[in-house]
Amino acid sequence: MIEDEELERIKRKKIKELLSRASGVPVKKEFPDKPIQIDEKSFDEVLKKYPLVLVDFWAAWCGPCLMIEPIIEQLAREYSGKVVFAKVDVDKNRRLAARFWIMSIPTLMIFKNGKLVDMIIGTQPKPVIERILRKYF
Repeated sequence: MIEDEELERIKRKKIKELLSRASGVPVKKEFPDKPIQIDEKSFDEVLKKYPLVLVDFWAAWCGPCLMIEPIIEQLAREYSGKVVFAKVDVDKNRRLAARFWIMSIPTLMIFKNGKLVDMIIGTQPKPVIERILRKYF
């Protein structure tokens, strides 16, 4: 089933590119369909580039972070084009974690047009995260 979804996504992308070439209108750059790793250097650039970004502050040793990881990956596929999902490893990016006063992980922060608009602390089920995200479309 995942392979079918991936093939369908590739087909849609190719059709868009072909139509773009035929019409002379450039293809709009697509959003990533999986979480991107960001760090202190790329953080602000990502917030400027995309209008809606969910940042997952996490660590490899954190059990709840590992529990929410497949949910974040699934949401990234389902909401590609609307939301960019980014991950910040708090152990490797301590200054960034301190900048946002991260005291518990996972912490999900939602940025709209570069501004922090919402936060989810702890592991939450997919419907809860979706409900909060949809407020910002």
